[in-house]
Amino acid sequence: MDAMVRVQGRQLGPEDIGRIQELIAAHPDWSRRRVSEELCAAWNWRNQAGRLKDMATRSLLVKLEARGLVELPARRQVASNRMRSQRIRPCTWDTTPLRGALPELGPLTVREVSTNPAVRDQCAAALAEFHYLGYSGSVGENLQYAVTDPTERLVACVLFGSAAWKCRARDEFIGWTSEHRPHGLHLLTNNRRFLILPWVRVPHLASWVLGRVLRRLSADWQDKYGHPIVLVETFVDRSRFVGTSYQASNWMHLGSTTGRSRQDRDRTLNVGAKDVYLYPLHRAFRTVLCR
Repeated sequence: MDAMVRVQGRQLGPEDIGRIQELIAAHPDWSRRRVSEELCAAWNWRNQAGRLKDMATRSLLVKLEARGLVELPARRQVASNRMRSQRIRPCTWDTTPLRGALPELGPLTVREVSTNPAVRDQCAAALAEFHYLGYSGSVGENLQYAVTDPTERLVACVLFGSAAWKCRARDEFIGWTSEHRPHGLHLLTNNRRFLILPWVRVPHLASWVLGRVLRRLSADWQDKYGHPIVLVETFVDRSRFVGTSYQASNWMHLGSTTGRSRQDRDRTLNVGAKDVYLYPLHRAFRTVLCR
């Protein structure tokens, strides 16, 4: 190996690969997990909140092995997809209809619940049962919000996760080049799920929820991950929705996707086109993202 490679957002040269190979050779009894933990600590590779990026290191090693650059220890157990195997416990729902004007619901509470197991599990059950895309869990940086009424009854759930790697309409709007995007993508998030429980029929509730969540989103991200969010994206399935809630919340409609999914790196999947919406959380978002 003579050239630099970029894996998991980290630049690696021949000396880096050599050190990894030496670490593995010097400790043949170590598991893959032990190798990744020791390497992560040696690099002091941390996110902006100060947490070691062990999972990123583990993924980096697997990708290096796939490129033939390192040979990892044999797996000690069959790898599993944690999200697919995660069991989402069903809930018993109070389906009494909620109708009327927004003020008639009483004071609503908006909470970030990614570190609250009980409420997080309730949101997961609601998304799995009632959202048209279903739900099997979240990976990577994410925040989850629950909206409850004065009786603690769940009214709505909102989930944010990793932004799409590429989106032509978004990238052109930002002014991103292929060099800019890897450095700024962590400052974007994708509104991956938005659910108002099916028995809740309250005008303007959706735009109210979006407004309340967006006001605190960047500060909550800073608290959890050590960096802010400057731009939020979402993709609306135009065969099902017209994006009224996002339009009412002053999101910008940029056009549509080209009919590829975010996982379609080989351009082989055909999916329905989706409308692209963006919401800036920082006035100078272009300056921040194009540094």
